[in-house]
Amino acid sequence: MKTITKDEALNVLGSALEPCSMEPLTGFFRDGCCNTCAQDVGSHTVCVEVTQAFLEYSRFAGNDLSTPHPEFQFPGLQEGDRWCLCAGRWLEAYEKGMAPRVFLNNTHIKALKTIPLSLLEQFAATIN
Repeated sequence: MKTITKDEALNVLGSALEPCSMEPLTGFFRDGCCNTCAQDVGSHTVCVEVTQAFLEYSRFAGNDLSTPHPEFQFPGLQEGDRWCLCAGRWLEAYEKGMAPRVFLNNTHIKALKTIPLSLLEQFAATIN
């Protein structure tokens, strides 16, 4: 069995990555942080606060984040929840005018491979 190794836990500002959400429990590793690794093909690295408009957009785009799936310990997201979103999905939402706010201290530095820091800063939440 192959060992999965987390990438270094740094945020987009270069400091220690802070937790995104423990309830609902988020992250590729379901550890509350937007940690990532080579196996995280979707790059679940952007800590966001979801809005109803974003949840509806995401469902329309083929990723229903609001329907609970207890078999995967997924309660379904509601407006105001924080979630580690795929960097590509956030960028796609931005291009459609639906990007949710971002928490920079909680967003993994690997998100910068997909999204420029200047763009993330434009959507930065003012409180952490």
